[in-house]
Amino acid sequence: MKKRLIELIFEKAFKYSKEPVFKLVSGRRSNYYFNCKAVTLHPEGMYLIGNLIYDMIKDSGAKAIGGLTLGADPVAYAVSYTSHLKGKPVETFVVRKFAKSHGTMQWIEGNVTGGDKVVIVDDVITTGKSTIEAINKAKEAGLEIVKVICLIDRQEGGRENIEASGYKVEAVVLRDEVMELYRGT
Repeated sequence: MKKRLIELIFEKAFKYSKEPVFKLVSGRRSNYYFNCKAVTLHPEGMYLIGNLIYDMIKDSGAKAIGGLTLGADPVAYAVSYTSHLKGKPVETFVVRKFAKSHGTMQWIEGNVTGGDKVVIVDDVITTGKSTIEAINKAKEAGLEIVKVICLIDRQEGGRENIEASGYKVEAVVLRDEVMELYRGT
């Protein structure tokens, strides 16, 4: 499944240029770009992601999986759906970028409450900023973070930034694994 996911990422989500033409969220320019939505919103991509990450969390004791909207959402949904099919349901939660401006004015949506064990997930880690933001909001809500997982680690310091805040990061796919496929074509 991982091999096929790397192929799908390469086919649908990966772009490379000899010149750094791709503008990242941080404002930096890069030689390569991962548009994960092309895979996380694809039926086969959802199936592969759901199964691979479910296998990574199934024994973690996590009640829920989620992260900062929008990148984390389809990843968490795929895992939650897969968990139900496997008979060991894991809820999904969403960390908003801004607190809800009406009603309960929550940062986090979903069936989670303080003390629940959760997995924080993200589609791509570059600097780690959005993952750290999700971690901080989950901690503020009293959630216990048992794992941090990213679909793709761009290997640009984000993992180290997150780990400096005390959380080990597991990546499903590394940039180097996609680049290996790129060099082989």
